[in-house]
Amino acid sequence: MGGLLRIKGFLPFIYILFLNAFVDLGHKIIIQNTIFKIHDGQTQIVLTAIVNGLILLPFILLFSPAGFLSDRFAKPRVMRLAAAAVVALTLVITLCYYMGWYHLAFAMTFLLAVQSAVYSPAKYGYIKELVGKDRLGQANAVVQTVTILAILAGIFVYSILFEGFLKGMSYANEHELLPLIAPIGWVLVASAVVEFLFTWKLVATKPGDASRRFEPAEYVSGRYLRSNLGAIRADTVIWLSIVGLSVFWGISQVVLASFPALAKELLAEDNTVVIQGILACSGIGIALGSLLAGRASRHHIETGVIPLGAIGIVVSLILIPQLDSVAMQILAFLLIGTAGGLFIVPLNALIQFHAREGRLGTVLAGNNWVQNVTMLTFLGITVLFAYKGVDSVGLFYLLTVIGVIGAGYTLYKLPQSLIRFVTARLFAGQYRVQVLGFDNIPGQGAVLMLGNHISWLDWAMISIASP
Repeated sequence: MGGLLRIKGFLPFIYILFLNAFVDLGHKIIIQNTIFKIHDGQTQIVLTAIVNGLILLPFILLFSPAGFLSDRFAKPRVMRLAAAAVVALTLVITLCYYMGWYHLAFAMTFLLAVQSAVYSPAKYGYIKELVGKDRLGQANAVVQTVTILAILAGIFVYSILFEGFLKGMSYANEHELLPLIAPIGWVLVASAVVEFLFTWKLVATKPGDASRRFEPAEYVSGRYLRSNLGAIRADTVIWLSIVGLSVFWGISQVVLASFPALAKELLAEDNTVVIQGILACSGIGIALGSLLAGRASRHHIETGVIPLGAIGIVVSLILIPQLDSVAMQILAFLLIGTAGGLFIVPLNALIQFHAREGRLGTVLAGNNWVQNVTMLTFLGITVLFAYKGVDSVGLFYLLTVIGVIGAGYTLYKLPQSLIRFVTARLFAGQYRVQVLGFDNIPGQGAVLMLGNHISWLDWAMISIASP
């Protein structure tokens, strides 16, 4: 971590990531808490799923334009313009709160997500430009941790403010509730302004290929989509990493949409601070798992923690619908988050490592597209099952089946990574492995790695060092 902080521009970048996630989550939390206060049961599940769907949809629709912008223009410039848009959007959202315009405020989640869809490939592509290849694993762990800390801060800050402004107040519907919590909007605005100011501290990077042009006709016809998806699927490592991330975040969306109803049924809990606090424990877990994955990935990418994370996710999904106390649910969500952090950090690093120069923005936008299509599909299935009368416990059992299939496939595809990780831990007591020159390994194409035969353990050392 200390080495990363010495890189010029890394600290402002971290501040921007924190504030961006803090603002994006804030409005979503307010709308979800409003739904929680007004509605119950299946209606609550459906409306929560729709909110999450509105957030996911722009990542699907803007796959090609977002990737083009990130590859064509300097990434700090893209982030700066997106941050300026957030300032304007939060001002409109605050007006909606004061006026009680619930439906417009509900729809503003979509516009905030449009900004995020453009922002995302630029900010994740900037990581590689800022820190280089050899620190990708560690940098992704820090980025994931900071993002989760921002989400946790947002969950607690906005939920506590939400409950505080409503204390002792009466309201009959959403339109009466929103003006009561309207001052929270100024927290969104202030955070967005500070984020925009920090974008001017980013280290400038060179723009992409100036000859590239975006053709609207190609976009509307779907040819861009087919071409970009074809390029992503051509690299097996990138494609399987994207699939793994997509399934994890798809499961997470269903958990977020269905757990509040599960908490009402199993825990008899209706305080949004408690509900959001339990969900926030998964974020604490992801931060912890990300740090552990980053520690295991110093100067290289440790893929051995991926199957460990997959197994931990399945165990957590089995436990959650069985537990009827807040304390035990907290432990279960800590476990699923920690396992998730171990799972996603090396996958994100692998995608960035293997992406070709000049195509990283398109690859990352494609990653967003596949993930969000998957998440939207999972949410659509959630809405369908809720309409058919399946309760929240049944949804968790369905998730468990999906998790078992996913974990089984992970172990099938990465047995060597798990064995290598265990081998590395066995040798760790006798040997201190230091990986040098990791950035010399090409992300694309073949490479011949030769041990110098100082010992019979060359095979193990080379395997430990390389992803």
